[in-house]
Formats: sequence, C-alpha cells, structure tokens
Amino acid sequence: MSIEQEIINLRNEIHKHTHLYYVEDSPIISDYEFDKLLKQLVDLENANPIFYDSNSPTQRVGGAISKTFKTVKHHYPMFSLDNSYSKDDLENFNDRILKKISENSMDFMCELKFDGVSINITYENGEFVRAVTRGDGVQGDDVSENVKTIKTIPLKLNGDYPRKFQIRGEIFIGLKDFKKMNVQRVKNNLEPYMNPRNTASGSLKLQDSKEVAKRPLQCFLYQIVSEDDNSKTQYENLNFAKSWGFNVSNSFKLCKNIDEVYDYINFWENKRNELDFEIDGIVIKVNQIGLQNILGFTSKYPRWAIAYKYKANQVSTILRSVSYQVGRTGAITPVANLDPVLLGGTIVKRASLHNRDQIEKLDLHLNDTVYIEKGGEIIPKIVKIENSKRDFFSKKIEFIKNCPSCDSVLNKKDSEAQHFCLNYNFCGPQITGRIQHFISRKAMDINGIGNETIELMFENNLISNYSDLYFLNKEDLIKLDRMADKSVENIFIGLNESKKIPYERVLFALGIRYVGQTVSKNLAKKFESIDDLISKSYEELIEIDEIGERIAESVVNFFNDDKNLKIIERLKSVGLQFNLQKLDKVSNIFEGKTFVVSGVFDRYSRNELKSLIESYGGKNLSTVSSKTNFLLAGDKMGPSKLKKAKDFGTKIISETDFNQMIKN
Repeated sequence: MSIEQEIINLRNEIHKHTHLYYVEDSPIISDYEFDKLLKQLVDLENANPIFYDSNSPTQRVGGAISKTFKTVKHHYPMFSLDNSYSKDDLENFNDRILKKISENSMDFMCELKFDGVSINITYENGEFVRAVTRGDGVQGDDVSENVKTIKTIPLKLNGDYPRKFQIRGEIFIGLKDFKKMNVQRVKNNLEPYMNPRNTASGSLKLQDSKEVAKRPLQCFLYQIVSEDDNSKTQYENLNFAKSWGFNVSNSFKLCKNIDEVYDYINFWENKRNELDFEIDGIVIKVNQIGLQNILGFTSKYPRWAIAYKYKANQVSTILRSVSYQVGRTGAITPVANLDPVLLGGTIVKRASLHNRDQIEKLDLHLNDTVYIEKGGEIIPKIVKIENSKRDFFSKKIEFIKNCPSCDSVLNKKDSEAQHFCLNYNFCGPQITGRIQHFISRKAMDINGIGNETIELMFENNLISNYSDLYFLNKEDLIKLDRMADKSVENIFIGLNESKKIPYERVLFALGIRYVGQTVSKNLAKKFESIDDLISKSYEELIEIDEIGERIAESVVNFFNDDKNLKIIERLKSVGLQFNLQKLDKVSNIFEGKTFVVSGVFDRYSRNELKSLIESYGGKNLSTVSSKTNFLLAGDKMGPSKLKKAKDFGTKIISETDFNQMIKN
C-alpha cells in the first residue's frame, strides 16, 4: 500500500469514528484507540506534506488565525421566518396557503426551533468547502476555519449526495456543557458566561481556531438548498442529510394538518425543559418542495414556513425614568430606564415604550414595579405593572410636548401612533440619523465610516447632510479625535467605492419616509432615472402597484423640498448612480417570451443564462406556470418543474437548443 493510500484510509477511518462518537453517540473504539489513530495520521501528514488535505480530521484541532472575517454574499438568501404566537395565527397561516394549493396535496413538517447561531455550509463533491454566518440574510462572515473544528459537522460525506449543495443549521452549546464551562471559569476567577447562545456566537468569531476547538460547540442541520436537489419533500431531505453523515435532530415530525401541528407544539412546550439545548419555539414548513416553490417568498419571509414562538419569560424590576429618542424621520420613541435585571441570559436596563398610547395604556408611574419580557425573544418590552406595589405619592408619567433635542413643538396626526418633530433640517438627531442610514450596509455600504464617526463629524461642523461626505478633506478629518492617516484613507476609499452602488439602493439611501428596499426597487424599475421620478405627481405615483397613498405623498413631499433637490444635484456631481443600469439588448428575438431556467449546465451558469435571456428581450420567471413559454432544462433538474412544464404544455429546451436559438 502506498503512503498516500495509507493516509486516505486513516482519514476515512477517523471520519467514521468521529461520526459514530459525536453524531450517533455509539462509539466502537475507546478514546485511547481514537487518539492513537489521530496521532498516527498527524505523523504521516507531517512527514508527507505533499498529501495535505484541508478536510483532513487533523484540521479539526484548529490553528488558523483570522484577523478579519471575509464578507461573503449568500448564493441563496437566508430569509428569516414570520412569527406566530397562537393557534389562531397558525390557522391564518394555513388559510393563506390553502388559497393557493389544495389541502389534500399538502402536509407539514414540524421541527424544533433551536436557539443558536445560524450557519450556511457549502459542500462540493462530498467535501466541506465554506461556512458562512447568516449576517443580514444577504451576506455573512466566512467562519470556515472555526466551523471545521466542530465535531458534529462532517468534513467528508457518505452516500449519494448532490454534486454541489448548501445545508443550513444552528450552532449551539449544550446546557450541560455550558454549565461545565462556567464552573471552570469560576474556578479560574473569571466571570461566567451569560448564556449559551451568545457564547456560541462569540466563539464563532474568535480569531484563533485553536481556541474555538476548545469550545463544546455542536450543530444541528435542518435545510438543504441546491439546484441539484431531486428530493420531493423536506422529510426526504432530512433523512438524506442523516444518511450523508449530518447531525439531524430526531425530534422532527410529519403532521397531516394544523391540529396535529398544534399537538406537536403543545408536546414540546411541556418537554422543552428536558432537552439539553435551548429552543424558543417550533418551525412549521410545508413538506412538499414543489408546493414551497409555488408559494414562494415575500420580501422578508418564505410563505411556506412560519415559526411558532413560545411565551417569553417575564421578570420584574423598577421603572426609574423615561427618556425620549429622536429618529431620522423625526419620530419620537419613549424608552423606559429600569433597574438592571437578568432576562434571558442578558442584563436589561432599558425597554421600548413605543409611543404615548402605550404609556397611557399601561398607566405608568415613576418607580412602578413592572414586568418585562423580550418581544420575539430579542427586544425587551414592558408587558404589565404591579399596581399593588405603587406608592401613593408616585408621579404619573406625562408624554413630552417638545422635542428633547431642538425643543420644537411635537406634532401627531390622528392616523399615526407616534409623535414627530417637524424640524427636519435643524434637528441634530434627525440629521445624523439620515446620514447614518445613508452609509448603512443595505444602502450605500460605505466602509470606513461608522455611526460614531458621523456624530463626530457633525459635532465638528464638517457635515450637515449626506452629500457633504463627498466634499470632506483630509486636513479637517485628521484633526478629529481617534482619527489617524489610515482611518482617513479608509474613509475616502469607502466613499469612492460607494459611487458604484446601483440606482435602486441610492434611492433607498436617500431616506424617503416609507420608502424601504422593496419600494425603492419598484420605483427604480418604473422610473429609470431620478429625474423621471422627481417629475411625477401624486396622481401618477398612486397608480403604481404597491404604492399607496402614504408612500406617494411622502415621495412627492420629499422632492418638493428644494434642499433635497440641491443635495441630489451635489450627489450627481460626484458620480453617484441615479439611472437604472440595464443590460444592452443584443436583439429582440425573445420579446414577449418567458423562461424558467433550472438545473446544471455545461457552458453557462444559471445567472449567465438569465442575463442572456434578458439581453435578447426575454423575461425570467422563478416557477413554471401557464404563462411560461420555455423551460430551459439542465442536468439534475428537479422533477417537479419538469412535471409542471409537461402539464402546462411548456416547451422544454436544452442548453444546445438555446444556443441554436440565439445563433439563428
């Protein structure tokens, strides 16, 4: 046997024993024997570096140092889930689905909602390639070296798996392991960790993967995403994943209807405290992949899945005062200042009160004993007060009448819940808030400038609106506190890079009230230049799909302000994108034709094919329907799309057919 084959055999044997020990919990050799095999492999690899393999079991011990984590865009967005809190919410979810599909063709997959850190892992040819955090759902941090140290994540797979796919899961620390960690920290005179979730999240961002390897991180995998996926159901996917070597929780259950779903929810609400890991609810998914494709997504959530959240824990504390925050739109948000209290593993000192109506509904007084919980297990909120503990002399909280920043009289429309400061151009928090929104990741994504830097620039009279950013000079910036040559250089690099940001995101960055990311995209598609949009009347805007009265009024008011128009002209002068960049049409041979592209192709990627279709005048669709003219079918295409194409009489073409069409 050659040295290379000996190394390969050892690696395969150690992969097998790792899976048996950490995933199956059924080891067949002792720890001593396992360590002996690993030592043998280490010695062979050290003596024969030519046979290095990044997915060797020896790489799990860590060693790579990451000073920064590279940002990676997700090939498939990682959507969050809409939440539900009652059986009525679930029945509404069910009713929305049944408007589109038949009850007889559908069932539900129920899974525990693990309270950990979401991860997206890519595999190619059965080998671990990359692991990326969820981030904002569009892009996240590459934490591959740290994730490779987690024993319940396989580096090489078994069985008949897709050539390339992604699998999503939740990284966590078990409760028993977490307790052991804290016992050891206390012995070492260190502060104990606050909660398992935050500790897991912090572990993934450690710079030294050797340190990560010491943390008892685990991972449950729960969703396969792939263009090669031929499975028909989520149930099949989970069983496939288990057969390939993934750690899949055995708690999932197939339910025929919403009543069975609710039985599953009730079962685990009673049993959740018996688990050795934390959950905060249940995830309910339409089981059939084909039906998931039909239901699709909103701008934020999949329509085919929902999370049922268990009731949050409540704790009591004392309300000491109320302060008021001014947002970029002038909205005033009251905030309760509390005696610090431990809730859900974190110390809570403040809680949002939303608006005056909330304060009056709770009948809040200073020094009240209040009960707080985390809304959606994230944002603390006051849910009730203990009237019996109220002091006779306690003072009722009265909502302010003037802006806490500029002292302008506040305004409130009957149609709105919040009060607003209308001093748009001279109220400091509104000005800095708009600039901070402009530089944010989803808007202009200007690296090198943070919110604190914006505050510093504003306080030193260097900026009064976001267009001023592009007219800064180095001499002024270098005088600011904590600003060095490198910091200043990064600011100008970030500003210059932002000039490549497309029109629809620039439109979002302007901060027009009620104009979010989705509305910005719709407006940019309809009005392909900012000048075209500026010229439109309220009546013209209101005719557009998804543009309601409130949005139309806000857009018109924004562009009727001469100061806003002058700012836009300044931004144009420095080269920001205010026109929709469209692909040049090669010809109109596909004018009026619609395509669905599915599968794997030899010559082109799917995105390249879609771009070609648009350049020849065609339109791309995500699912096959009666309106689809062509299904461009590649290798390993899902059977559901093929069946639908045949049912609708859609013409099915190959990559060769497509090439012939564009050459003729």
